[in-house]
Formats: sequence, C-alpha cells, structure tokens
Amino acid sequence: MTTTYEIVKDKLRSEPKTWLITGVAGFIGSNLLETLLSLNQRVVGLDNFATGFQYNLDEVQGLVSDEQWQRFTFIEGDIRQLADCSAACEGVNYVLHQAALGSVPRSIADPINTNDTNISGYLNMLVAARDAKVASFTYAASSSTYGDHPALPKVEENIGNPLSPYAVTKYVNELYADVFASTYGFQTIGLRYFNIFGKRQTPDGAYAAVIPKWTAAMISGDEVFINGDGDTSRDFNFIENAVQANILAATANDTAKNEVYNVAVGGRTTLNTLFTALQEYLAVNGVSYTQEAVYRDFRAGDVRHSQADISKIQNALGYAPKFDIIQGIEKAMPWYVTFLQNSL
Repeated sequence: MTTTYEIVKDKLRSEPKTWLITGVAGFIGSNLLETLLSLNQRVVGLDNFATGFQYNLDEVQGLVSDEQWQRFTFIEGDIRQLADCSAACEGVNYVLHQAALGSVPRSIADPINTNDTNISGYLNMLVAARDAKVASFTYAASSSTYGDHPALPKVEENIGNPLSPYAVTKYVNELYADVFASTYGFQTIGLRYFNIFGKRQTPDGAYAAVIPKWTAAMISGDEVFINGDGDTSRDFNFIENAVQANILAATANDTAKNEVYNVAVGGRTTLNTLFTALQEYLAVNGVSYTQEAVYRDFRAGDVRHSQADISKIQNALGYAPKFDIIQGIEKAMPWYVTFLQNSL
C-alpha cells in the first residue's frame, strides 16, 4: 500500500519547491536537508553554529550528488536578527523552523539565552515568514509542553504546568502561532517532538541527549550514568519519522493547519531497557560494553514518563512512523560507531 508520505515525495520530485530550514547545521536540520536535497528540492539553510556544526553540512554534501548540492544555499545568520530571517525567507515556499536552544538543563542554567532564541528568535521568524507570504510554516514544538500533566498517553489538547524555562518557551511558541492565525490569518503547524534520535545527534557537551551520550560513553569504556532508578520512560522517536512529519506538515492542506501534533511512535521505553538495547546493538557492531550502569539522583525539570498519542497526526497528515526504537537504534548504530570511533 502506498503511503501518504510516498505520494507527497513523488509529487515533490515532479514539482520541486524552495524550502527554508532554520538550524540547518544541527541534528534535525541536517537530516531534513539531506532528505529534501535527495528529492531534488531547492533549500535555503540558516544557522549561526551555536549548536550546529559545519561537519554536519559536509556530511550531507558527501551523501547527495553535486547537482543536488548546488540546489542548497547557506546563510550564516541568527534568528535573533530580524534582517537575517527576512533575507532567508525571500522567495521561499515552505519554512521548517528548527532553530532553537534545546535542553531542559541548559534552560535552567541559562534561561535568558533560551528565552532570547526560542521566543524572540521564533517571533522574528514568524514575522519574516508572514511578510514573505510563504505557503506554509512548520515549527519544532516540544513534548515538554505537557509539563506535569499526569495522563498517558499524551494528547495534544491536555497539557499541564511547564516544569522548566525551556518548556515555557515552547508553549509560548504555540501561543504566538495561535495569535498569528487569529490576528493575521497566518497559519502554522507545530510538531511536538518526543525524544528524537539518530545520526548527526552530537554526544558532546553537558546537554547531549541520552542516546548519543550513552553510546559515546560505552564506546570509550566510560561509566554510563542513569538519572533516577532507570524506570523513567520516554517515547523515543527515530529521526526519519520526524523528517516525514515535517514534510507532511509543510505540504498539508489548510484544514490541517493552525494545529499542533505529537511526533513520536506511541511507545514507551524505560532507561533501563534503553541501556540494554544500546549494549546489544553496539555488540552487533563490534563494540563490547559489560559495565553496569551507575544510578544517581533524578534530574531537575524532568518528567517521569512520556508517551504520545499519535492518532491526531496520523488522521490529519497521514503520518505513519516507519521505525520503532529498536529499528531506529539498529539503523543509527553503525553511524554512531563510525563517527565516535573517528572522534576518539
């Protein structure tokens, strides 16, 4: 059976569009870039390299043809500067706004910079895209918006109180999106990401995500630290599912707009289970790690459990996640092993 995603990709190949990816040198942005260039799209990328890397762009260049790479225009700029946003939006059909300062702990340590990028920068992008009259604006929202709401799975209409400055910024993004729809008729789609992982997700720094951070520690033979008792659970979502959601959202009809959608697989994996899975697939790739995990205190601002209801995005956009967590780890692990061994 042909999926909605396959139909959309075939149409894009025959009718190429111009896309803007903010945060293009980052983890999600560079994966979006790779997919769109492989579909022969024209892409403008905006990044200030605050959390993105030139080597991500270099890797994408090596994975696409020279002809496809020539369709990419890079702008080194900052979403906190309206002029940079306006320049990037010129002549663009679809905006995929991924640029942000992620990480709950980072926002707790430095709420001002998180607010400046995630709210002021986001507002600049909304204004620039509205003024450029782009056909669609898709932005990275977050599962952190659910805050302390206890119910599982998480349903878009039911949110709690935010537990971190990061969560506040992502909720404000959704509020601004609603106001821009009602005030200016500028409609958007927000994608509430749940724990995305995959190639080009950096293991470096204090705010690295758990999968690359643990994988790097295992390859180096270092200790792996689990915050809490290991029964904390997450809806881990492989990057290719998130890419699919972005492309479906960007090309959706107007009836699906001015909404937020969960982007996940609808599963729940504990940190203990994740630890074992990473050990297993590292072994498949020739890396043995036999140490026990080290348990320590719960991390401030973290929710205990997270799991998405994905029925809304399935029904409205035709989203059909292709990879569960195990399939995602299996596909990502060769990249992690190669990248991390070369980095050590």
